[in-house]
Amino acid sequence: MLGIELTPEHDLHRLVDLGVRAEEAGYDAVYSTCHYNNRDPWTFLSQLATATDSVRLGPGVANPYETHPVTLASKVATVDELSEGRAVFGLGPGDPSTLRNLGLEDERGLRSVLEAFKTAQKLWAGERVDHDGSFDASEAGLNYEPPQGAGIPIHVGGEGPHMCRMAAKHADGLLYNGSHPKDLAWAREQVDDGLSERPESRGEFDLIAYAAVSIAADETAAREAARPPVAFITAGAAPPVLDRHGIDSDTAEAIGEHVSAGEFSAAFERVTPAMIDAFCMAGTPETVRERAAAVADHADGLVVGSPLGPDLEASVDLAAEAVEGLL
Repeated sequence: MLGIELTPEHDLHRLVDLGVRAEEAGYDAVYSTCHYNNRDPWTFLSQLATATDSVRLGPGVANPYETHPVTLASKVATVDELSEGRAVFGLGPGDPSTLRNLGLEDERGLRSVLEAFKTAQKLWAGERVDHDGSFDASEAGLNYEPPQGAGIPIHVGGEGPHMCRMAAKHADGLLYNGSHPKDLAWAREQVDDGLSERPESRGEFDLIAYAAVSIAADETAAREAARPPVAFITAGAAPPVLDRHGIDSDTAEAIGEHVSAGEFSAAFERVTPAMIDAFCMAGTPETVRERAAAVADHADGLVVGSPLGPDLEASVDLAAEAVEGLL
């Protein structure tokens, strides 16, 4: 599976054009990031649903804290209906640096994610739901059923060991935020542990590398364009991940503080070459292909994630060509 992440920090007309371009370039799925400080991802996904024919569409990833899980389930079902059965539900604990702005950082957790997508599956199947757990619902239901019904794929976004194992046991895929083979090798171990407890009835499972990619003919330009997403990834990385790549935790924390304060330039300036190497496939098509091939040894799929590169339109095509035949 080859997917691409399109971020609503850009004008939505341009973003829809990029989504159409991605379909023509051979991508299987388009994910839209979900951050309150960007444009609305559901509006974008709805527009893209009517402009495309074959790519799967979904959030990459939504979280069950900003929006009630029942409402999230309805949003995904609406995308599924509008796209005639092409929706995928990307769901995770959310980005801590932006959730902190909403006073929601302490609510992140595995239980909320699991309960949210289990509830969504019941709603999509036409059931009414009572729930008393990480959220409350009483006789909640949808008055329509999406084309895929309860079969809309669930792709959990997560990095921690428990989230990885939970996804392997209960979901259809794991969107692992990683661009380096060391991280994907570790994720594969966690997924294999979870798969040992997965009922056969749940079908196949995909470990998908949700990788930051910055690709261009000019290596320097590609690496410079990688600074913004690498800053966000570094700020949200768990201590074991930072240790794995020899990145100073105090520097990562400082970057996170700048991000939360909206001081993005200061955050981006603190990004080091080592951080770019750890958290992004950045460089020429040859460099990106080499990194993607190493990741493909451990992953079943790849999402080409933000920033894509200094030239978005060119990067959509370059990345598709660079990874062709690897997955």
